[in-house]
Amino acid sequence: MTSAPGTARLLRRALYAPEAGRSNALPAGAWWLWALGLATAASRTTNPLLLGLLVGVAGYVVAARRTDAPWARSYGAFIKLGLFVVALRLVFSVFLGSQIPGSHTVFTLPEVPMPDWAQGVRIGGRVTAEQLVFSLYDGMKLATLLICVGAANSLANPARLLKSLPGALYEVGVAVVVAMTFAPNMVADVVRLRTARRLRGRPTGGVKAVAQIGLPVLEGALERSVAVAASMDARGYGRTAQVPPAVRHTTNVLTLGGLLGVCAGTYGLLAAQGAVYGLPVLLAGLVAAMAGLRLGGRRSVRTRYRPDRWGVRAWLVAGSGAVVAAAMIWAGSLDPGALHPGVVPLTAPVLPLWPAAAVLVGLAPALVAPVPPTALGLEEHDHRGKEQA
Repeated sequence: MTSAPGTARLLRRALYAPEAGRSNALPAGAWWLWALGLATAASRTTNPLLLGLLVGVAGYVVAARRTDAPWARSYGAFIKLGLFVVALRLVFSVFLGSQIPGSHTVFTLPEVPMPDWAQGVRIGGRVTAEQLVFSLYDGMKLATLLICVGAANSLANPARLLKSLPGALYEVGVAVVVAMTFAPNMVADVVRLRTARRLRGRPTGGVKAVAQIGLPVLEGALERSVAVAASMDARGYGRTAQVPPAVRHTTNVLTLGGLLGVCAGTYGLLAAQGAVYGLPVLLAGLVAAMAGLRLGGRRSVRTRYRPDRWGVRAWLVAGSGAVVAAAMIWAGSLDPGALHPGVVPLTAPVLPLWPAAAVLVGLAPALVAPVPPTALGLEEHDHRGKEQA
């Protein structure tokens, strides 16, 4: 008969996500679809409360499911880039002016007189609170988009993403490997060389230290990336079979047309006025591109070792991002004022309840995605400590 602590332990294991491994690791495409769903939702609003909630959701999922790999450390860089974008947007608004009218003057800068051919361009002059708030909202929107992309870069394994490429794209796989492994190898080399210099008592900062570290880092990262590409080429990666010319031409037309449709549809979804045509064009482009890639896959003469499988957890992760994007698009059509708070007159933004609840659906990967081994070990350690207490 199972004791009460044993029953509680079994129930806890059933509720918690399993440990990530080769057999159950999420496909990289699921993470990218989740992040693109959050980015689409961010593009539909300028409400700083909703944008902050999106950033919080992305950050929590990254903190809960990020590994210790070098490419997983890029999220902090994207946060810094987002803050830089917000600051730069405010600086441009202060020095170059804005078309937003305002009555609350914050300060006045000396205005530079402009020639007649530059009418409408202003440098300096009166700076109002309305234009600063508008610029802050606009900068936060772009920063949230960048942070969502950074979340995908931190969670999606680039090697597994490359492994999921269709057969029609195997010819460019070697170049993609060099491009995608160069930055992670460079980060790993920087950490290794800085640690070695610190142990030897040498400085790790300053212009001289950067110059001494930079060349070995670039050389080592490039050599390792080229070595990986050479090993792939020696194993037959990128070799193709002969297909009829008609199939090749049809493949090119479908693939190119489909990718153009995907780009146009994605732009329509991200733009405020393109929601009507964005989704149909995106779906048509996806169908055409998938048909072209499937035809192009006939040229591949190699098999795929341990292909990524889309299980229930992968669909839940990707679907959570799609739900957030669809809910925000729907909210924009029902109540656009809640998603775009006004600045003239200047009013405080209000958090709309049901769009905020829809954004919280994006937290699903933190519950259903497999747990990295390090994080799982910490959770089990905490549970054992609580049981002993």
